[in-house]
Formats: sequence, structure tokens, C-alpha cells
Amino acid sequence: MLSLCGDQALRELSSPGKSGSFFYLTSNDQYMIKTMKKAEVKIFLKMLRAYYNHVRAFENTLVTKFFGLHCVKLAGANQKKVRFVIMGNLFCSDHFIHRRFDLKGSSLGRTTDKPQTEIDEYTILKDLDLNFIFRLQKHWYQEFQRQVDKDCDFLEQENIMDYSLLVGVHFRDKRVIMTEGSFDSDSSRGSSPHLSPHLSRGDTDPNRLCKIKLGSNMPTRAELTIRKSELEAQLIGEPTGEFYDVILYFGIIDILQDYDISKKLEHAYKSFQYDPTSISAVDPKQYSRRFKDFVYKAFQEDKADT
Repeated sequence: MLSLCGDQALRELSSPGKSGSFFYLTSNDQYMIKTMKKAEVKIFLKMLRAYYNHVRAFENTLVTKFFGLHCVKLAGANQKKVRFVIMGNLFCSDHFIHRRFDLKGSSLGRTTDKPQTEIDEYTILKDLDLNFIFRLQKHWYQEFQRQVDKDCDFLEQENIMDYSLLVGVHFRDKRVIMTEGSFDSDSSRGSSPHLSPHLSRGDTDPNRLCKIKLGSNMPTRAELTIRKSELEAQLIGEPTGEFYDVILYFGIIDILQDYDISKKLEHAYKSFQYDPTSISAVDPKQYSRRFKDFVYKAFQEDKADT
């Protein structure tokens, strides 16, 4: 309540998706507000008891942390209702997030629409832009697999699909040069006028805990990958043996899309034009299986750690 209703104003953020939702961030970076459509609210209320039980049963769950669902009626002639949800900010961190990936495990249209020269720390990159394999320590990899299995089972049971694994990467070496071009991580710290949802400001609040947990503040190694050909929709590139020390933040987002009639029609329509396995809109069971297959290739056990 203090974060949302204190003296400092909320910051409006630009939306990286196609949902048309508005995003706001509290001044302490801890919470995000997202406006919601009536259909999303209905899905959330329908799954609320199961969601609550899942979050209580698995404290390391990677699914979005929801803290409140609200509706306000605006004053004026049309009495418009605005529905919004309060979520935890996945990238609430002392570490500046240098790269952001939104991963689904599908290939159709799964690249950023920005030219290479315009990609920066705030660009939301997608599956075909991913140029790393994240090598987790054995304990964390096993925990990661267990939790992704549990979370995907839960979402499948609730008939949910089209969710993503949002990954934030902080490079510990400030001299690191990305394949898209170089950037100075020192100069990119601090607030920015074009901040995007799920972000970190890169400040150093002494009251903010830097506890390592699954999906938050996780030190690991990222191995650079290269795709054989841009003509092929190769989701995971070939490992190069070139490693970077990174700190990872990740979680499962966009969990309020069920496999409704519009998604079934989208699947049928696109299946005539493209490979049915490459499109995002597939039934929850197939979506869950494909999602897990992909993330278990993007995240692997670090054999050098044994």
C-alpha cells in the first residue's frame, strides 16, 4: 500500500507486447500495475483458487506473483471501468539488466522487429534472437527442471497457453561486447526515459536484499551460440565454447490467456500457411510440452561445475 499510494508518483512504462495494456511501476521498483481486459479478469478469477494453492505449495514457483486485482470506475459521463492487477516486478534488482529475452519455444515471428543497430538494453528479444545457452550449477538446474515441470502442469490444467519465460541477463564483466554491438554498462545505469515493463533501474538501495533464489540474482555462465543459417528457424544455436559470467533473473509471465475459440481459430488459420509446430497458438498440452523442450535446451546443467 505504501509503495502504491505514497507521495511519489507511479512511472508509466511502454508496453512491449500486443495486448494494448498499460504498465506502471512503483518508485521503489518492487511492484508493477497492468491494466487488464474483462476477459483476462474472468480467467484470473476462474483460476484464482488453483493459483493461490499452487503459489502456497511451491514457494519457488516461477509464475507471475499477483498481489491484487482491482477495478475502479472513472468519474464522468461514461463511468468507464478500469481493471488492473498488481504484480511483483521480476527485475527488481541492484543489477542492471543488459539483455531481456521473452521465450515461448515457437519460431514463427519470434524475432525482434528492431534492426541490429537499434537493439539496446530495453529491447525485448525473442526466441530466434537468443544467442546463449545458460549453464546452471547442478543443484539449481535440478531445481529449475522440477519447478518448470510443476508450473507447466499447473498452467496446462488451467487450460492456459501463450505464456513466456522472461529472462533478464546481467553481465558481470563490464567490458563485454555483444554480437549485436557494443555497449557501455556503466553509462547505461540509472533511470531512463524509455523504460520498459519488467525492468531494473540499476540503483544500489542498501535495504534491498540480494538473496540468491531460483529465478532471482542467480550467478551462472552463459555460453555464446551461433546459428548455422539465418534461413533456418533454428531455435538454439551451436555452442561456441565462449563463456560469460552472468547473473540471471527469470519467471513465467502472461499466464492469463486460455485456449479459447479465437486461439483455436488462429491455430487453424495459421496451420494452413505455416508449419503447425512453429506457431504460438497451440493447445495447452502441446504448448506446455514444446515450452519445456525449448527451455531445457536454453538452460542446461553446467558440466564444468561438477
